[in-house]
Amino acid sequence: MTMRQMVDQLNKWSHEYYVLDNPSVDDREYDALYDKLRALEEETGEVLFDSPTRRVGGEPLKSFSRHEHISRLYSLDKAVTFEQLDSFFTRIGKVVSDPVYTVEYKFDGLTMCLTYEDGKFVRASTRGNGVVGEDVTAQCLTIRSFPLAIDYKGVLEVKGEAVIRLSVLKKYNETAAEPLKNARNAAAGAIRNLDPSVTAARKPEIMFYDINYMSDGMPASQRECYDFLTKNGFKVFNKPWICHNEDEVKDAINQIELERRQIDVLTDGAVVKLDNVPARDVIGFTDKFPRWAIAYKFEAEESVTRVKEVRWQVGRTGKLTPLAELEPVDLAGVTVRRATLNNFGDIIRKDVKVGSKVLIRRSNEVIPEILGAVEHTEGSVGIEKPTRCPFCGSELVEVGANLFCPDRMCKPRVVGRIAHFCSKDAMDIEGLSEMTAGQFYDQLNIRECSQIYSLTAEDLSSLDGFKDKKIGNILGAISKSKDSELARFIFALGIEGVGKVAAADLASTFKTLENLRAADRESLIALENIGEITADGIVNWFSTPENAAEVDALLAAGVTPKNKQKEVKSSIFAGEFVVLTGTLPTYKRSQAQKIIEENGGMCQSSVTAKTTLVLAGDEAGSKLDKAKKSGIKIIDESEFKNMLGIE
Repeated sequence: MTMRQMVDQLNKWSHEYYVLDNPSVDDREYDALYDKLRALEEETGEVLFDSPTRRVGGEPLKSFSRHEHISRLYSLDKAVTFEQLDSFFTRIGKVVSDPVYTVEYKFDGLTMCLTYEDGKFVRASTRGNGVVGEDVTAQCLTIRSFPLAIDYKGVLEVKGEAVIRLSVLKKYNETAAEPLKNARNAAAGAIRNLDPSVTAARKPEIMFYDINYMSDGMPASQRECYDFLTKNGFKVFNKPWICHNEDEVKDAINQIELERRQIDVLTDGAVVKLDNVPARDVIGFTDKFPRWAIAYKFEAEESVTRVKEVRWQVGRTGKLTPLAELEPVDLAGVTVRRATLNNFGDIIRKDVKVGSKVLIRRSNEVIPEILGAVEHTEGSVGIEKPTRCPFCGSELVEVGANLFCPDRMCKPRVVGRIAHFCSKDAMDIEGLSEMTAGQFYDQLNIRECSQIYSLTAEDLSSLDGFKDKKIGNILGAISKSKDSELARFIFALGIEGVGKVAAADLASTFKTLENLRAADRESLIALENIGEITADGIVNWFSTPENAAEVDALLAAGVTPKNKQKEVKSSIFAGEFVVLTGTLPTYKRSQAQKIIEENGGMCQSSVTAKTTLVLAGDEAGSKLDKAKKSGIKIIDESEFKNMLGIE
């Protein structure tokens, strides 16, 4: 038997055992051939690329290196009720007629991305922030549920979830010096451990479910993605449910809910996707999520514990939020010590008292919430409604259902405001954390974000823990932040209701900070991501004297927020506000949008009063109908090319 034949035979047996769960030989026969192969490799000094002997734990790493994914790995938006799911269906139905959906298990582990080139496995990485992850190739090589060689010869990224089966975790804990609390953390810890031997000992596997990138173009549907994965030897849990209407989707989710308690893998929901891949390009993405997919999360874990006390927190806007300190309780493998309540009215509605037993729920990896009291005792004490800020003593103001501290200089408000301003998605001043903002408040008398731009090395050297290197890094980051993107600056201001997506829309529409400061309510409401409440909040924020003075101080300190304009090659679409809808024969939506913007036009996500042109392709939906009713000019791809002078 040649080395090539040995490798092929062992990989076939391994695939049967680890992927198909249907072994054709016993362990003794596999081990005998494996030992024979290893002896031959040692004798010849040759190891084939896909040899199973490569799947062993190597030396511990000193650190993980960073890896940039070829295509971004998005997280998923979530629904916890069928009513929320209906909103997703409505969004899809506006763009795609008679949509087909797939429904899959949502496994609770660690998202993985594996890269192949020329049919060979080259790298494994974690999702990270979606753009950059950690290279965990050494750890992944200890896992046998994926192939080292595949038939596809292009460049490929496949997505999967690293999991540890519940039975495997139970067996591991029987002899472990430190038992692991839950399968999710066990899987994440196994992959993100610098010592590959730890990964091997915990025996994780990867369940594959999607293709993230293919150099030859993506499959036409989610069904074809699964067929490709199966054909190339990747382990999939089962094929997705194919659903032709909303009721079939809900039936599939209910079926998964029933089955999930009997399977050997931890799962916390179902994933619903639009099956048609080209149609996904039309629907597009938000800043965080694909618009064409959603995770339906099953009912969260619940438990009963006792309330020890209730403390009031103050956020950067001044709003008070009650936080309940609890007797520790294990919930979904995590020890819970505190839970949130929304406001004082929430406390009354749920009949929460100090000393009483309450039902708590933990959902979606966030701090648990209290659902209500289940038992009072003789020692139960009602919670009084505060009248003064617990931090600065100011008399509280009641606005609607919430209480607010009106003092702009109250410490938690200032610290929260500065920490938000300096955060990664805002001005990105690395090293300036909430703890550092607290030091600035206490020891340097910093009360406004603009004051950080006047800090000196001498100022920072007076703070605990600040050495020359740290001082230099922070001052450098502060200086660098002066050259800011307008969208980041708008988000950094911390205007209620203005997140990253809304900030980007405001920057794209108004172009300059001066234009935004002068914007009226009507022009703000016309934007897709700005509602009436947020529009009122923006107008009120800029008209408040303290806020206006702070913006002026930031500009005076040298902060220059700029709208990053795309290079304009020509003025063919100058003055045009263009909406793209449907599937174009040649161009992807993103390609057409780029061409329009490079030629002076402005692309919109929906038809508004400002829209002057609609580029419509096949299966155009409600946007085309609205354009026709409004008398807006409509062109197809052929006319689009004519305008560009393309034959």
